[in-house]
Amino acid sequence: MLEDDKGLAEKKDELEVLAEFLKDGEAVEKDADEALAKIGAFARQLELTFKLTDPEDPMPALVQINAGAGGTEAQDWAEMLLRMYVRFGERKGWKTDVLEVTYPDDAGIKSATIRFEGEYAYGHLKSEHGVHRLVRISPFDAAARRHTSFAAVHVMPEIDDTIEIEINDKDLRVDTFRAGGKGGQHVNKTDSAIRITHLPTNIVVQCQNERSQHKNRDFAMKVLRSKLYQKAVDERRAKDEARTGVKMEIGFGSQIRSYVLAPYRLIKDHRTGFEMGDVDRVLDGDLDGYIEAFLQMFVKKGEKTAKERKSPATFDLPDDAV
Repeated sequence: MLEDDKGLAEKKDELEVLAEFLKDGEAVEKDADEALAKIGAFARQLELTFKLTDPEDPMPALVQINAGAGGTEAQDWAEMLLRMYVRFGERKGWKTDVLEVTYPDDAGIKSATIRFEGEYAYGHLKSEHGVHRLVRISPFDAAARRHTSFAAVHVMPEIDDTIEIEINDKDLRVDTFRAGGKGGQHVNKTDSAIRITHLPTNIVVQCQNERSQHKNRDFAMKVLRSKLYQKAVDERRAKDEARTGVKMEIGFGSQIRSYVLAPYRLIKDHRTGFEMGDVDRVLDGDLDGYIEAFLQMFVKKGEKTAKERKSPATFDLPDDAV
């Protein structure tokens, strides 16, 4: 927070200097406009950070993309999402690593896992969890017909060593393989890729990003620990929802956003109603508007829930009460 205060103070000082130049008749209007835009963006980012209050929010994020049914169309859409999230991470200045990509025989990707390390990475990206829908004129259809494609995005926090997740070696099946991909990189010429199957849950993770088999195994184990942690969180949440009859969060199987490229151009989030017509800008990684709208929605829901809890009229006796 001290760094944030320092950054805000520096931008304020810059703006004050430019204001003095303007008073003296200097032609610095463009610089002043840019400084105003910077301080506005900084303030919005600071406000967004204050809304990230979950304990997992500061953690690195693991984003897994899976193409839906539909063959080449869905695979191409999954690859478009992979590019969008990598560009988002680059815009944020985060460390962004593509841990694994599974390529089909034709085009696009079947799946990918990306790791983001940066300030409140999971807190920002948790809003992307769900099914993403694309509507466009297919570049693979000779008749130029409109197609609808789906891809699922799963977002998890990368948990650290302070959270204990018990994994027994006897519950793991570890396979090594030669990574498939484009371009004939070094990783594709050795059996350095790792696939780990957690037998009790049938969770499968893999990593092929590093040249070292040992490093790939370490990354794969981090992903597995995060998936097991998320599974436990989801199960606890499902029990809470069953007990209270209130759905706390939109589930993974829900369609959260539509990206329409034809017959009109619009990207709309179905949870918040936020939409943008500049689809190229969004697909190039500008997701801040959608993230802000999502977090604001949950702030409002939290305020509403807190008010309801204080109201005696909303209190229900348990079923076994006499």
